[in-house]
Parts: sequence; structure tokens; C-alpha cells
Amino acid sequence: METKKVLPVLFLVMFLVMVGFGIIIPVMPFLAEKVGGSPTELGLLMAVYSLMQLLFAPMWGRISDRIGRKPVMMIGIAGLALSFFIMATADSLWVLFVARIVGGVLSSANMPTAMAYVADITTPEDRGKGMGIIGAATGLGFIFGPAIGGIFSKSSLNLPFYIAGISSLITLILVFIILKESLTVEKRSQHSKNKESMWKAFNGPLSIMFILQLIITLSMAGLETTFAYFAAQKANISLVQLGYIFMIMGFGSAIVQGGLVGRMTKKYGEGAVIRIGIIVSAIGFILILFSNNFWTSAVFLTIFGLGNGFIRPAISALLTKNSTTGHGSVTGLLSSFDSFGRIAGPPIGGWLFSISIDLPFISGAMLSVFALVLYQIYHAQTKQVKAFV
Repeated sequence: METKKVLPVLFLVMFLVMVGFGIIIPVMPFLAEKVGGSPTELGLLMAVYSLMQLLFAPMWGRISDRIGRKPVMMIGIAGLALSFFIMATADSLWVLFVARIVGGVLSSANMPTAMAYVADITTPEDRGKGMGIIGAATGLGFIFGPAIGGIFSKSSLNLPFYIAGISSLITLILVFIILKESLTVEKRSQHSKNKESMWKAFNGPLSIMFILQLIITLSMAGLETTFAYFAAQKANISLVQLGYIFMIMGFGSAIVQGGLVGRMTKKYGEGAVIRIGIIVSAIGFILILFSNNFWTSAVFLTIFGLGNGFIRPAISALLTKNSTTGHGSVTGLLSSFDSFGRIAGPPIGGWLFSISIDLPFISGAMLSVFALVLYQIYHAQTKQVKAFV
């Protein structure tokens, strides 16, 4: 299987998946309100999706090791489409909850399977590049999705959900026709016989990488939750300007993931790229405290986004290269830790913001320093293990 031909297809698939997901983001609060939901219930609607991803991503990753990537990816995309169509026709709050639970359970198959697919088709040297391309597709989908959702919601609150559902069905057809299975029959058979716990991936020095990803996601989710309030108070930023700021950051992060990560991991190794990403993110957190207008807010948030863009693809590449469990098991477990950070980050960030508006960003910088220390511990432990071998 030619990696150069497959990666653009996988990029398109993940881009369309995330566009579909992003379309509903600006509309969801208004639809929840329309069917009688309170702000607290909206928060639960958002949280239940991440909770399902936390619980089911490792399971789907493990299943993809046994039956192949393509069928599991198709289950994930079909689940996403189904949840969008249920939301489009929802006339009560409980139906929305059903849609979010169904979507969370089934679509949690998408990210770990896509990352495992990349790990299957890339050499260890090119692994960072492949993971970066998936990250770039995800980031760009999150930029274009909400913009499309915002435009179409003006005519009807239900229309963006139908568009998201149709987009997911088109993606499903693309996967069925174009994407070839990446996991050989021999590998699938080998994983089927393996009865070890999926938690085997969380073992030895590698376990530190999962915790590091959790910390990075936790700090980022806290920032995403509070930055709008912070920018409005500190720099008098409007909602429209905020959209542009996040768009600039998203493009910066996508360029890093799609273009720089691969070259840098190939030249310097994943460890160096993770360290650079953490340091740049920490600098971004500190600089955000000095935002006082649109441009300083945009530049400082983008510096954070650039740093963050280095980390996830490099961690994914490092884990799939060094773990002895199946690629699906390790990427599923990584997605689970990521989801946990997305669940815990917003309430912690909101609580810190209520104490002081600077606190989410100060704590983000402190967590980045802690992540850097964790990486150094991982590096030292890995050297010790190699010395014994």
C-alpha cells in the first residue's frame, strides 16, 4: 500500500468527519434551548459525549486490531451520521441525550482507528508525519465546520444537523469505495488470539506518555473554556473577533501538524519535538496574560496553538513505535486519556477563572512545566531500560 496515495485520502476522510462534527458546535446551545434545555443541561449534553468517548475509544481500538481498521472506521462514521439525523429531528431534550450518547459510543471509533491506520501504513521514520496529517485534518475540520454551521443556522436550526449527517454519509461512501484495509489477515489473526488486557499498553515508562497527554489536554480544554471571557475583559474582544482569533490559531496549528511535525520528528526524534511543543505552549500561556487588543490576543493564542500542534502527533508516533500491543489498543487508550482531559478541563478552568481571570493561564503554564518534567522522567527511565537490555 502506497503511503503517499493513502494519506491524502485519510486526510480528506478525517477532515470531512470533523467538519460534520464542527457544524453542530455553534447551533447546539440554541437547539437545546429550543427543546427546553437549561445551560446546565447543555453542559451535560456536551459532557456525556466526551464520557462515552472516554469509555469506548479503547474498546474500538482493540476491536480494530482484531477485525481491521476499515469496518471499525465505517461503524464510527455511520454512528456519527445517525446521531446527527436524530438531533435534526429531536423535539425533546431526552432525544438529544440519546443522540449524543449514540454518537459518543460509535464515533469514538474514528480517531483511534485513523491513528492506528496511519501507524499500519507508515515506517517508524515517517510515523510523525502521518500523525501530523491526521492532526491537521482534525484542526481544519474544526475551523470550517463551525463557520458552515453558523451560516446555515440562520435559515433553520435543524439544517446544520442535516448537512452534518449528509456530510458523514458522503464520507462513509468514500471510505467504503476508496480506502483499503491496512491491517493484514495475519496481523488480525495474531491480535484475535491475544487475550491480554488493553491496559497492557499502559505499562512501564510508556505509561508516562498517556499521563502527559492528559495534562496537555486538561490545560488546553481549560483555556478553550475561559479564553472568550478573558479576551472580552482584558482586550474588549467581540464574539466575531474571537471567531477570527481561533481561526488564525487553528490554521497555525494545522500548518505545524501537516508540514513541520513530520520533518522535525524525522530529523530530531519525537522526544525533541514533544519538548519543543511543551516549551512553546508554556510561553504561549504566559504571553496570553499580556493580551490587550485583537492582534496581541491573536498572536499570543497562535503561539500557544503552534506549540500544542507539535505535541499530540509526536506522542502518538512515539507510542505506536514503542508499544508492543496492537496499534489500535494503544491509540484507543490515548484517545481515552484525551477525552478525560476534555471532560475535566472545562469545569476546572471555569472554577479557576472564577477565582482570578489570569489563573487558568498561569495554571496552564505550570502544567506545561510539569509535563516537561514528566517527559524528562520518561526519557531517564527509557535510558535505564535500554541499559539493562
